[in-house]
Amino acid sequence: MSQVQAEKSNCPFISFIFEQQQKTIKQLEALEESKFNNTFFQDKWSSPNGSKGITAIFENGQTFERAGVNVSHVFGDKLPSQATVRHPNLADNPYEACGISLVAHPQNPFAPTAHLNVRVFKITTKKGLVWWFGGGFDLTPHYPFKEDCQHFHQQAYNSVAETDEKLYKTFKENCDNYFFLPHRNEMRGIGGLFFDDYCTNDFAKDSKLAQNIAEGFLKAYLPIINKRKNTPYKDHHKKFQALRRGRYVEFNLLYDRGTLFGLKTGRRTESVLMSMPPTTSWGYRSDAFTEKFDEFNEDTRALEPFLQPNNWLKHFEYNI
Repeated sequence: MSQVQAEKSNCPFISFIFEQQQKTIKQLEALEESKFNNTFFQDKWSSPNGSKGITAIFENGQTFERAGVNVSHVFGDKLPSQATVRHPNLADNPYEACGISLVAHPQNPFAPTAHLNVRVFKITTKKGLVWWFGGGFDLTPHYPFKEDCQHFHQQAYNSVAETDEKLYKTFKENCDNYFFLPHRNEMRGIGGLFFDDYCTNDFAKDSKLAQNIAEGFLKAYLPIINKRKNTPYKDHHKKFQALRRGRYVEFNLLYDRGTLFGLKTGRRTESVLMSMPPTTSWGYRSDAFTEKFDEFNEDTRALEPFLQPNNWLKHFEYNI
């Protein structure tokens, strides 16, 4: 690692990312009730240019069918093409990127899938350092509960309010627009926060916002998963969960910037694809076979109102 890279590695935000991974892992492990299978497998990796990371994965638990919490800190000689689409003037400059990415797929179909990503890009130019932050978190329930949605968005609001409460409205709208499947004409879930290319020219302030969002995710998600993980369910609930997970796969492989960035820049494929649910299914025109799929149709109708933009925090309607 060069002296320049070593100096950049002392960035407090990068230290936070690696510490937050371990904190998050411990809190997810605490939700597992089995004493014989409640530990994440942590796969550390590094590259000759100084890049490093930890892929932390858990599978086949009582609470989580799969959960992954990845961190990476990477360096490159030239900013990848996926990042230069919006920043063509930075294409030939070296970069540094660091982030945390989490996806949790619960066993219980009444417990929602959740996603978190927080990252920073730092580009060294002849005129100085350029940076931007991005990421957010969102919730994908298959059997949604209004109170869970309200709680999740309340915590999303809280996580940005310290910086500027108006950011919630902007980041929420970004999320509603981003996590959308145009070929299905539906949102992936109930949204949350999404931001990218965020830079106010105050690195400490921008870093604090990203940290608050990463910490806010745990406050948003953990109470919900703890409440729903032992809800009684039947076989058709699991089958419907598998069908809805198909939507999750479609979005990740067709539209998700992080997944596409990882696959197209030669990142560790298994680390990139840890976001996929371990079991899923696609049913050919399941809506057409009403006798066979009555229960699925009923579940779909109940879910549909949640798969569109909703104002979950009506008491903030005039404040944001």
